[in-house]
Amino acid sequence: MTKKDLRARAEKIVGRLEEVYPEAQCSLEYEKPYELLISVRLSAQCTDARVNIVTKELFSEFPTLDSFAGADVSKVEEIVKPCGLFRTKAKSIVELSKKLLEDFGGRVPDNMEDLLSLPGVGRKTANLILGDVYKQPAVVTDTHCIRICGRLGLSEGNDPAKVEKQLREILPAERSSDFCHRLVVFGRETCSARSPKCEGCPLSDLCPQNGVGKKKAK
Repeated sequence: MTKKDLRARAEKIVGRLEEVYPEAQCSLEYEKPYELLISVRLSAQCTDARVNIVTKELFSEFPTLDSFAGADVSKVEEIVKPCGLFRTKAKSIVELSKKLLEDFGGRVPDNMEDLLSLPGVGRKTANLILGDVYKQPAVVTDTHCIRICGRLGLSEGNDPAKVEKQLREILPAERSSDFCHRLVVFGRETCSARSPKCEGCPLSDLCPQNGVGKKKAK
């Protein structure tokens, strides 16, 4: 399939999901940009629902960036323990808070290079910040995005950076960030990892693997 054909298919898929899920928003709850940064850090190998429960206590205990920067790491560990990998996450949360204050005047950076300089921040997190906070074109290659775009024939492989590059070449840039949010909901409701609900799927006519879920169920 040519790049032109892929762009046309991507355009149709993006439009279809916009119809099915008119509201596209991050499922993580936050009020300040740095809170989203911390929430995404906690979401690694953890559900957004659990992160939202944990951050209610976390953001109440540490209401400012300064309080995070001056926090006792063990106290942060205690609160974020339900999210798993709590020692690594707590350490990076305190360290990135310090770096935000020391190097960026307390402001979350608005570019990829500076975001990647923060402890514990990778491209997935950086893209989410750029898309949600700064409304820049962004492609968040989480597990839903990689799985679904692979099934739809929009990307190949499981390497997040490579999938991001492939999708940036074919997705409408100004709609790419919201598209990734819609993929999360679509992945949870319909195109799940183990038992996709191909029957009644709103993208069935655009999917090369249409019926794979039914085949697996036999």
